[in-house]
Amino acid sequence: MKAYEGLQKKIRKLKTPTIDVWENKYPDKSYVINLDTPEFTCICPKTGLPDFATLKIEYSPAKWCVELKSFKEYLIFYRDIGIFHEHVVNKILEDLVRACKPRRMEITGEFNVRGGIRTTVRAQYAGHK
Repeated sequence: MKAYEGLQKKIRKLKTPTIDVWENKYPDKSYVINLDTPEFTCICPKTGLPDFATLKIEYSPAKWCVELKSFKEYLIFYRDIGIFHEHVVNKILEDLVRACKPRRMEITGEFNVRGGIRTTVRAQYAGHK
């Protein structure tokens, strides 16, 4: 669709809503937080049709944890964005890492079957110790 032409070229600069964080009172502990959302939607940049996915996020917080209400609002933003599966998973990872600076993070996007093909995209960040 013409409405999404060129967007993929500047996807890393896409202005997205802010993801808020709150202070982790156990930064000395190594633990894991899982966030799963079975209702993620975005738009196929080729057809303009909706894409549906389950997003699975696993991270080990350092000083900050993801505030869930702002993260839900962040995810809703993508409902009207034409974006490839690979780009959206990596964009969400970059935005989450920028917001909460975790020890590590992994995001898996399991996209519903389209045209007989199921797409699963996994992106990882291993940064702060």
